[in-house]
Amino acid sequence: MKKNMGKADKIIRILIAVIIGVLYYTGTISGTLGIVLLVLAGVFVLTSFISFCPLYAPFGISTCPMKKKE
Repeated sequence: MKKNMGKADKIIRILIAVIIGVLYYTGTISGTLGIVLLVLAGVFVLTSFISFCPLYAPFGISTCPMKKKE
């Protein structure tokens, strides 16, 4: 797997996951929507740690900065 996520992308995903987690545990979101959002938050955290988003690959998207070849 080639990394396709930059630092800003990872930080944004982790922040969104934390917000979803806080909203769920305070009871603001609950039920099926809460569970779906918790799963999404888990995916965000996992993809942030491995620096690879499977949805970016088919579209050729990469937020990872390009390294100069000399």
